Amino acid sequence: MPTFTAAQLAEKLDAELIGDGLLQISGFAPADRAQVGHLTFAETEEYLARAEQGGASAILVGGNATSSRKTLLRVKNPRLAYARALPLFFPEPQYEPGIHPSAVVAKSAQVDPGAHVGPHCVIGERVKLGARTALLGGNHIGDDSQIGDDSRLFPNVVLYAGSQIGNRVRIHASTVIGSDGFGYVLDGAQHRKVLQLGNVIIHDDVEIGSNTSIDRGALGSTVIGRGTKIDNLVQVAHNVVMGEGCIIVGQAGIAGSTKLGNFVTLAGQVGLALQRVRRLRLQRQKRHLFSWAALDV
Repeated sequence: MPTFTAAQLAEKLDAELIGDGLLQISGFAPADRAQVGHLTFAETEEYLARAEQGGASAILVGGNATSSRKTLLRVKNPRLAYARALPLFFPEPQYEPGIHPSAVVAKSAQVDPGAHVGPHCVIGERVKLGARTALLGGNHIGDDSQIGDDSRLFPNVVLYAGSQIGNRVRIHASTVIGSDGFGYVLDGAQHRKVLQLGNVIIHDDVEIGSNTSIDRGALGSTVIGRGTKIDNLVQVAHNVVMGEGCIIVGQAGIAGSTKLGNFVTLAGQVGLALQRVRRLRLQRQKRHLFSWAALDV
């Protein structure tokens, strides 16, 4: 694990250093488990008191917090600094470029030499796979799909044909992108399937949790905007268009052709019928009910 001085961390985190700048910091841990050499963080006076009693050598704090016992790194937003500090001590695994012998890659596919294709992956015709992108195993990438640079597909993620994935996208295990939308029309005594001929477009810096389904458009595209974060077990139906920076929490369901603006937040288990939502905030109420209010952008 990397080691930094307190002064080096202060510079990296845009923090005010209060205490010993030469102090060696070699890890990050919660206050109740931190030991000598660890950094921890405290958002409130109560958490700061706990951290001062613990073994951590230094504490990320906000406001005008002071301590007579610990070295402090004082920042505007301790939780944001915490999120920025963790990758310093726990960097993402790096995967060697190359294609595993068990992978099946179509001759017409274009796989960047810097990409990693793990075991038992299937890459279809005319697929394009960008630089430093990693498929971690058991991934099926349908014909004519594209994945940009620095993206990561965890095991068993499936992309149906024609899916377009941007740069720095993370898709967690067993998620399905581009499956058929749920489209049927009653024809006498049977439900006749309406062909789903569109695709899914996922823009840069999106993260999608495990076991989520995002359906292809019936005609046209289902679109996930830049920087949007989608939790586990979410259903996004055909032709949904989602703006930038949205947060979609677990077990939410979004009906076909619903339009969401930028920075929409949907809490857990929210369901949206077809409607245009410019900006939406949902709050948990008693007995796990939800209420919503549409706000002008």
